[in-house]
Amino acid sequence: MNVEDFDYELPERLIAQVPLKKRDASRLLVLDKNTGEIEHHQFPDILGYMEKGDTLVINDTKVLPARLIGVKEETGAVIEILLLKEMENHTWECLTKPAKRVHEGTILTFGEGKLKAKCIKELEEGIRHFEMIYDGIFLEILDQLGTMPLPPYIHEQLKEKDRYNTVYAKNLGSAAAPTAGLHFTKELLEKVKEKGVHVVTVTLHVGLGTFRPVSVSKIEEHKMHSEYYEMSQETADILNQTKKEGHKIIAVGTTSVRTLETIRQKHSEFCACSGMTDIFIYPGYQFQAVDRLITNFHLPKSTLIMLVSALAGREKVLKAYQEAVKQEYRFFSFGDSMLIK
Repeated sequence: MNVEDFDYELPERLIAQVPLKKRDASRLLVLDKNTGEIEHHQFPDILGYMEKGDTLVINDTKVLPARLIGVKEETGAVIEILLLKEMENHTWECLTKPAKRVHEGTILTFGEGKLKAKCIKELEEGIRHFEMIYDGIFLEILDQLGTMPLPPYIHEQLKEKDRYNTVYAKNLGSAAAPTAGLHFTKELLEKVKEKGVHVVTVTLHVGLGTFRPVSVSKIEEHKMHSEYYEMSQETADILNQTKKEGHKIIAVGTTSVRTLETIRQKHSEFCACSGMTDIFIYPGYQFQAVDRLITNFHLPKSTLIMLVSALAGREKVLKAYQEAVKQEYRFFSFGDSMLIK
């Protein structure tokens, strides 16, 4: 299957640069995966597509202010690093730019020496392992020195840090937000619960895969980077009961989908577990966990539009995207929303 099959035309003016003032003020395109029928709504109308006994699955990961700009201690050259994954002994895996200037032994300094990072390993694709050197509490220092790692297509400064996190973000560890969840307010989630819909959490820390374009021409040759996931026993029990009773599992975002499908693949049911997943979902994949998906509009030729196409069919998805362009929906991280039912 060719990556080019997942391309579409998008005017740059439709790429949302800032979040709307109200989280739930976004539009909602509803796509019927069986018929291809398209409807246009506002996001709060999502309530009408949930029934008592259904389960809404949200990813409670929290984005770190993971982008740090510092200088090489020996030359003063400006270097940017993006924290991707915490390892052990104060070591982090980072995406480094420009990586060609950073080798084993290179020391970077941030905030006039509040934080230093010593490169201890060089890997491919701009990845470096750094030992972090500091006094005090690392997350407090990061909060002072780091900025939110917004995607490269967003050129505006984010005025409020919390707008790149969901209202239910709890577990620190992501290098990017699970953006489908940005549309929910606490009030809207309460209305979901009042309707008799279960709301459960999983955790998947979004990593390097979000920032990496697909660089091969054949989908089957693409390798996903692994990301940490976790599910509690309470969540597993509710999801198993939902399946048993014939109700729907509605995933909020592709990260929730990847977590749910990974666990069902590995264990044939939902269970309390954690681990790393590099699951790559594209057309031909047989879904075992998810019935419906709330998601944003994704980049052309990305692994995310491939996942959405696996659920609803490539032609139906591309037709829906064409309609969204025609109706001038807002695209990508701070854009409008889509429900695949």
